[in-house]
Amino acid sequence: MKKILLLFTLVFSSSIAKADCSSNGLYFYPVQKEISLNSIFIIEGYYNSQKIIEAFDTRPIYLVTEKGETIQLVLQNIYVGQMQLTQAVFKPVKALNPNTKYYLQYSNQTKTEATQLEKWNSIKKKKERVYWITTEEKTNKPLNSNLTIEYKKTDIAFYGCGPAAYAVFSIINKPDNEIWYKTEVIDLSTSKSSIYLIKSGDGTLSVGHGMFSGSFTFNQTGKYKVRFTPMNSDGKTLNTTNWIAFNSPFMNN
Repeated sequence: MKKILLLFTLVFSSSIAKADCSSNGLYFYPVQKEISLNSIFIIEGYYNSQKIIEAFDTRPIYLVTEKGETIQLVLQNIYVGQMQLTQAVFKPVKALNPNTKYYLQYSNQTKTEATQLEKWNSIKKKKERVYWITTEEKTNKPLNSNLTIEYKKTDIAFYGCGPAAYAVFSIINKPDNEIWYKTEVIDLSTSKSSIYLIKSGDGTLSVGHGMFSGSFTFNQTGKYKVRFTPMNSDGKTLNTTNWIAFNSPFMNN
């Protein structure tokens, strides 16, 4: 079960796991509520909710204050995972105002759509609108240039709806602030490349998929390579790592 949860603490990282093998849900990043004035944002859709993410190509979404002031979020990229996950990356059209609470809101939002932009508050025991609060900082602290990523192992486990399979990497000199990793995996047998933004869990990066969904999938046999570009929630990046080769996790079964 721990292997499954590594994915869902992503993105990206959530309470996706259900008793059945199909569901839906939206997940929102940054996870941290306090953000800089130039934060970027990620909205991730699981299963049926992937259609919502795909619609951002033509439908605007905004940040709105409690006073009703709006700032449009400009779509930067849509990344399609290999197993029932899709994410959209946004940047505000201008810098945010300091010490301000912002909510997400669709254009021409319906009551039904308003519920999509809510998440469960485990402390208050109820759903509430997704929000962030800005600080007075224009940007976050820069990432540690000594951050490195090393291959650790592959993991595979079989559950009721299918296997969870990961290549696991250790993060050296990981800072405390929220970091996303632009992750590019290439299947060496086909040269097919897939890109997705993932988050770390417990000082590691788990590249693969859980029982229900995931950003990357593997063949039963084969070799792969991966490289990472660490980035903070402002979108500021470190240099991309060298390629790291690994075998399909299924080969260790």
